[in-house]
Amino acid sequence: MKSLFLKIFLSFWLAQALFLVLVVVVTVVLRPQRTSSWEALRSAVLNEAVNEYEHGGESQLRQYLDGLQETQHVRAFLFDEHGIEISRRGAPDWAFRVAAGGHAAPKEGFVIPAPTVLRESRASSDGRHRYTLVLGLPPGPRVFFGPRGLPVPGLIILAISSGFVCYLLAWFLTKPIVRLRAATRKLAAGDLSARSGAPASGRRDEVAGLMRDFDGMAERLQLLVEAQSRLLNDISHELRSPLARLNVALGLARQRSGPESAVMLERIELEASRLNELIGRILILARLEDGEQRVSQAAVPLDELVLNVAEDAEFEAQARHCHVRSTIPSGVWDVRGEASLLHSAIENVVRNAIRYTREGSTVEISLERTNSASGAEALVRVADCGPGVPTEALEKLFQPFYRLDDARGRLTGGVGLGLAITERAVRFHGGRVTASNRAEGGFAIEICLPLIPGGQVLEEMPEPVSAANEE
Repeated sequence: MKSLFLKIFLSFWLAQALFLVLVVVVTVVLRPQRTSSWEALRSAVLNEAVNEYEHGGESQLRQYLDGLQETQHVRAFLFDEHGIEISRRGAPDWAFRVAAGGHAAPKEGFVIPAPTVLRESRASSDGRHRYTLVLGLPPGPRVFFGPRGLPVPGLIILAISSGFVCYLLAWFLTKPIVRLRAATRKLAAGDLSARSGAPASGRRDEVAGLMRDFDGMAERLQLLVEAQSRLLNDISHELRSPLARLNVALGLARQRSGPESAVMLERIELEASRLNELIGRILILARLEDGEQRVSQAAVPLDELVLNVAEDAEFEAQARHCHVRSTIPSGVWDVRGEASLLHSAIENVVRNAIRYTREGSTVEISLERTNSASGAEALVRVADCGPGVPTEALEKLFQPFYRLDDARGRLTGGVGLGLAITERAVRFHGGRVTASNRAEGGFAIEICLPLIPGGQVLEEMPEPVSAANEE
């Protein structure tokens, strides 16, 4: 069983059932038995029965035996030498078998163990007849089910009530764990405000202490991440002012310097431009992490946005003798969100593919419609023909400032923020991003975004639209 609730519930219930069985067994074992006393009295009972029969006949004998059954709960039967029950009281089969020398015991209901049966014989007063007395002793506490045993309705009520109590106990013990597990999943998904809701008072056990410790840990993590994000945001803002002054000084230096300084000034301008781009990305990332970036609910035509990104990327790809091809089916591809933020998210992926694809190859962008449990989704797939990514690094690609190779990052100008911004922008739009290596070689990233309900895609698939076809 994988459920802790079922383990606790069944363990307590079985423990109660075992306890009940042990109580009954101990009671039966330790209960004083009446067999020894009746063994001593059976000769006297036989003599009394024979006297009643010889002096009063069958009616007197029947009255005496009925009195034994009513007062002592002992079933007694008197047989002659021919095996005939003298009192004509309708003896059961087991009484006839015992009178004949057998060892059968009476079977009435569910009996554990069967009651003791005694047998005694003697001759008549004149010596012409021989009588045999058969006694069926009362089972007493040995009967578990029956008129003098435990009542079946009582056992059913006991089982239901104990099950209900065990259910409440198991629910009381496992409910905080379920809440703690849900809060852990939210925290792992990036929701730093997730809390388990530990009881403030009234419960001081280990589980409540664990919930309070978790809430304290989550609060501490939230404060640390928010402080880090604020620091990053503040530093980026502070760097904008000296960078702006650097650009002004660079423009003045160009006017006053000669041709021999042009190469160095261009290098300074390039590095300043990279620094400005880095600061801009850091600010975007900080806003996304802090939740300051508001996601608009306006309809964005995703097909037009992907086509614009493909056309712009084709111009950049020419520097590496590559091409960008886009495949976009006709239809309505509207999603809700911020057009500029979605444009940046897709553009980051496409530019990253252009950087690492082989020279002379083609970066493919496709738009497809898929269905999930939440509804229709648009799938944007960007695939390149590069070296791919190690499997263990696929989950780390969307972490800020993560790069597979620092030397390769410096060569291509990447700082490890593009995919991080993409992942957060898509997540804020209710979508998801996945990365994988292609079986035929290369790397692919898929972006899933929920479509606005009502949009339908036409069945026909037009020829791929490629900016390279314009050449």
